Amino acid sequence: MRKSCERCKTPLPMDSIDAMICSYECTFCEACVSGPLNGHCPNCGGNLQPRPKRIQK
Repeated sequence: MRKSCERCKTPLPMDSIDAMICSYECTFCEACVSGPLNGHCPNCGGNLQPRPKRIQK
């Protein structure tokens, strides 16, 4: 899992509710996805969805 937004570098820890990913696991924050990216990955053009949370052990 990437630890920050690929566009603005906002930190996105593993339990972040603001992390969004595409099917290739490109990672962006919710603010970038809902704003400038308009819901689409700039790398592959796919839709961006909330990233599943991973709990640290």
